[in-house]
Amino acid sequence: MDKYELKRRTKIFAHKCVKVAISLPKNKLGSHIEGQLIRCSTSVAANYRAVNLAHSTASFAAKLSIVIEEVDECDFWIEFGLDEKIISDEIANPLMKEAKELTAIFISSRKTIQSRKK
Repeated sequence: MDKYELKRRTKIFAHKCVKVAISLPKNKLGSHIEGQLIRCSTSVAANYRAVNLAHSTASFAAKLSIVIEEVDECDFWIEFGLDEKIISDEIANPLMKEAKELTAIFISSRKTIQSRKK
């Protein structure tokens, strides 16, 4: 998978997460998860774009680490919403699957770039 496909995939992931977030109940918990999920999912897409503009290997690895943290946080908030029964299995499971796949891809990329540094 090339960087253009990953750029597209992270943006689609962000759009899907935002749609889920804005559909959450308008109570204290729903609003909290809404804000967190919108922030971290859009951060995945935005920071992945920044990864591709990195000027050095160290910068690339550092920016990729941010993407990994943010996509893992998305997985957390979706799972939390599922646990609280404000996100259904049908909605949560595909998003959590995508979050885990993206996490694995980005961790693998970071390992590859870090092994080249040594």
